[in-house]
Amino acid sequence: MSSASRIPEVRKFKVRNMSAWFSKMSARDLLFHPDDDPADIIAISNGQRLFSIDEVVRLREILAKMFARQGNGVYDAAYPVFMRRFHGRTPLIYG
Repeated sequence: MSSASRIPEVRKFKVRNMSAWFSKMSARDLLFHPDDDPADIIAISNGQRLFSIDEVVRLREILAKMFARQGNGVYDAAYPVFMRRFHGRTPLIYG
């Protein structure tokens, strides 16, 4: 199994699809904040870099496309996934 296969594809860069992508990353224990460089992500379990060089390149491409097409919508897509992952629930959003 190649390491690149750990990174899911994004079909269309709409908030709904990006949210699904973040959910897949979370399910694979690969979730990280979209402002962080994937090359800097370290696995807590072993202190090693979480992503290979090829994965870093792919993740940078995906995130660049996300921000180019949706701007701050990337955060709208990621936020509920982070809340479920780290708090076990999605808070109410007022606005």
